[in-house]
Amino acid sequence: MNKIWRIKSKPAEGDVAALSKSINVNHFLASLLLQRNISTFEQAKAYFRPSLAELHEPFLMKDMDLAVNRLNQAIAQKEKVIIYGDYDVDGTTSVAMFYDFLKKHSNIEAPHLEFYIPDRYSEGYGVSYQGVDYAASNGFSLIVSLDCGIKSVDKIAYAKEKGIDFIVCDHHQVGDTLPPAYAVLDPKRPDCDYPYKELSGCGVGFKLLQAFCIKNDIPLEKLYPYLDLLCVSIAADIVQMTGENRIFSYFGLKQINTDPRPGLKALGAVAGFKKELNISNVVFGLAPRINAAGRIAHANAAVELLLTENEAEAEKMASGLNDTNQSRKDFDSTITVEAIEMIENQANYQSLKSTVLFKNDWHKGVVGIVASRCIEKYYRPTIILTESNGKAAGSARSVDGFDVYEAIAACENILEQFGGHTHAAGMTLKVENIALFRDKFEQVVSQKILPEQLFPKVDIDVEVNLDFVNVKSYNIIKQMEPFGPGNMSPIFCTRKVVAKYPKIVGEKHLKFAVYSPKDNIQREAIAWGMAEKFDFVATGKPLDLAYSLMENNFNGKISIELNIKELKWSD
Repeated sequence: MNKIWRIKSKPAEGDVAALSKSINVNHFLASLLLQRNISTFEQAKAYFRPSLAELHEPFLMKDMDLAVNRLNQAIAQKEKVIIYGDYDVDGTTSVAMFYDFLKKHSNIEAPHLEFYIPDRYSEGYGVSYQGVDYAASNGFSLIVSLDCGIKSVDKIAYAKEKGIDFIVCDHHQVGDTLPPAYAVLDPKRPDCDYPYKELSGCGVGFKLLQAFCIKNDIPLEKLYPYLDLLCVSIAADIVQMTGENRIFSYFGLKQINTDPRPGLKALGAVAGFKKELNISNVVFGLAPRINAAGRIAHANAAVELLLTENEAEAEKMASGLNDTNQSRKDFDSTITVEAIEMIENQANYQSLKSTVLFKNDWHKGVVGIVASRCIEKYYRPTIILTESNGKAAGSARSVDGFDVYEAIAACENILEQFGGHTHAAGMTLKVENIALFRDKFEQVVSQKILPEQLFPKVDIDVEVNLDFVNVKSYNIIKQMEPFGPGNMSPIFCTRKVVAKYPKIVGEKHLKFAVYSPKDNIQREAIAWGMAEKFDFVATGKPLDLAYSLMENNFNGKISIELNIKELKWSD
């Protein structure tokens, strides 16, 4: 499928020149920074040198004082407390962080503190009645929910009836009614003035622990070693890599690379990483293995791995999660093939603006991944459903710029429950309502989606000459990490170049030299997974290339190559 090339607006020449001179970088790099709203020396310093001193005051968050006071009360009165979290990466890292910190840095006694992760299959997403019943029958009077709870109005009301208070730490969109919790921490609350709205669930939990430290005169240095878990949550949940999230991730990556907890170190080893990890390694290497626990078995295994301080134990657990992840991949591949076949068997599939598929024996743990795979092929909002506890349950994924959560909310009267984000959501409905939901969702998407949103995009930051591809440019760009939404790895464009000496490597990849006749400069390029483009580049016709910069270290000799994202013939 051809991609739409979108080149970002060029900043004003005067602004580019001023910033270039102020921080001593070339005009291309100055343009990159201005696109990220960095226009002064001070802003550039804060961007390139993040500081924990720049974190916001946690008590700016609505209900934070209530939450800290209630937690302190529970500890002082020796109440039993459950740390309750979702079964994905954000939830399991949140639980490991919060549970471990309280165990080590508060006066709470071990028998009075437990963690609880719901079972994906028997309980489903979020706060469950089973979880509340467990707390009630075992004498727990306070539940701290992490990465869930904002939509659990009925369940939290049920807990209240049983004499159990809730502190909700969530980052999902707020529904029409807040849950009747003792405190609700969610920066997306309309009445919350917290300056940064894009925290992960683990991030909201971290802010509560930050406030807990301040209130109880615990040095914040005791909290900072947990930034590695927070970094993993931010990377895996694909939240904005701006503001506090970027500070958290910057220092969290340092922690992972210099003094990793045994669980993360062991996961990196089974994932095959031998060099310093970046955000991409976390997203594609660590996160899937943590996620696999809750997808295929039970997420408690992930929490236990993140909590262990024994390296041999961590290695054994990580190996187990690696095996679980392989099983997940097998399910994922099989179901994706079935899903694509179902799509193409629909008589009108080419005219549809959305995909909604159901099969009662698909594995619930991989339906979100399968939705993403279908989008890679057909590029339209997609929902994959399977049967769970007599209901249809599933996951939605979206395309760039389209709010799938809003589209699902428009079908609310057909659904039992739903929740999520702009780009991903989950829902439950009666099996007999699937056809009705499919029609309604297609109607909503057709009305709201723009024609250009049905094509994948390649977003290009700056058009550059080929001589820009050098070690100095690469070293500055590396300092712009960590990358993620809102601070993506820069994509460059160079036009009217010629491909030389193309060859296929590793069966799937295309390697070639890039020559610029205008500048008489040549650089090396690699196009991962683009072996089918061999004949296209071998014509010798002038090409336009979209690419990022990549370091190649061959026999100790370092060179900078073009990592091709997209290519087309020049106009």
